[in-house]
Amino acid sequence: MALLHFGAVNTLPDVRGTRPGVDRLHDASAASEVQSATAIPVTAEGIVTPEARVVPLRTRLSSFWDWAASLDTRWRYPLLVFVSTRVLYLALAGIDHFVRTGSLGRHWGLGRELANWDGAWYMAVSVHGYYHHLVLTHWNTLGFLPLYPMLVWLLMHAFSMSDVLAGMIISTVTGAAATVLIARLVERWWGKDAVRRSILFFCLFPGSIVFSMVYTEGLLLVLVAGCLLAMEQRRWVLAGLLAGLSTAVEPVAMAIIPACAAAAWLEIRARGWRDRDALRSLAAPILSPLGVVGFGVFLWIWTGTPLASFTTQKIDWHETTTPLAIPRSAVTLAKQALGVEGPPHPNVDLNIVVGLLGTVFLIWGLRCLWRLRARVPAAALVWTAALVFMTLTSNSTPPNARMLICTFPVIVAVGASLRGRAYRRLVTSSTLFLIVMSMITFVSSGLRP
Repeated sequence: MALLHFGAVNTLPDVRGTRPGVDRLHDASAASEVQSATAIPVTAEGIVTPEARVVPLRTRLSSFWDWAASLDTRWRYPLLVFVSTRVLYLALAGIDHFVRTGSLGRHWGLGRELANWDGAWYMAVSVHGYYHHLVLTHWNTLGFLPLYPMLVWLLMHAFSMSDVLAGMIISTVTGAAATVLIARLVERWWGKDAVRRSILFFCLFPGSIVFSMVYTEGLLLVLVAGCLLAMEQRRWVLAGLLAGLSTAVEPVAMAIIPACAAAAWLEIRARGWRDRDALRSLAAPILSPLGVVGFGVFLWIWTGTPLASFTTQKIDWHETTTPLAIPRSAVTLAKQALGVEGPPHPNVDLNIVVGLLGTVFLIWGLRCLWRLRARVPAAALVWTAALVFMTLTSNSTPPNARMLICTFPVIVAVGASLRGRAYRRLVTSSTLFLIVMSMITFVSSGLRP
């Protein structure tokens, strides 16, 4: 008779008997019970050598996802998703660096990848400052707002680090903070379940590459999201100060000014002009242009005109506004594809392709946001509407991934709207776009973030 021994024999039934056949039957039953309880292969004749239990990868990922889904949606879950996606982005940058420098022989350092495109200009501002006069014959630093380069300069000199490292730290930290604040907003709008879907999609959206480059969107969004959250809590002075700082980060931050005005108007309309608490809401729109006004005063003293940055963007970067911006882009792409304008396909302008695809996504996202608008405050809707108007009418900044990430209410509304298989397809397709577009953006002069 086989003797089963696991170090805890008290858990085994007494299978001793007087008949060999019954003994063997009872031994088999006991072995079956122990095998199901311990997941170790057991036979009627005894114990087989224990084997390590192989857990399928899908089961491990499912367990990890269940654990992640159990985290607090206020900050633990958003930070976990953000950090995980930053590891993915940096891995893509490393792979891109290895492939292009190793196989293609291009000498393009990792720091150059992370400070590509406008990142190089922000580094130039932080290291060399602004021109003393307008130079309208070529691009120059006057086209960029000061708050982000100022923070880079402070970090560089306070800790004796490189400009790229300082810029990356600011982008990553502010991107993480922005993700947490956006998660707070989503929870207030649509509940905790929506946070998990929205934040995962937000961090895997191709435009979130700017949180892993020397770019300003992390700083911009942490200030804008903080302003919107402060207005929901009726902390009007704080909201105005955050809005004012944001207008010193990027020109698109001007969209926060009408958002603050809308929130103040609704507050006063609801409570009356004689209500002192309602009148405090005027602090938000009054303080909101503080950053751009301060920069204008500085430029007036520094260059002789408060419009130096605006003029540089308009003339050197050909930044103009027209309601025909998207149709013109479509016509240009068609001419390029047919070889009528420029080289024939596949040498088309990828930025136009991405801008047109972004326009389609933006229309779909606005529909999702419109369906969920009931619990979204007017300030967030006005911010989105103003930004949508800017990007759809701009010749230089169409609805590409970078501009779309700024319209974060649209992004999170798409994530909150879908469930099940549709949501999984959304995340999968977004991740594929993220990988392909990021590999081109990190080391390229053909696809902007």
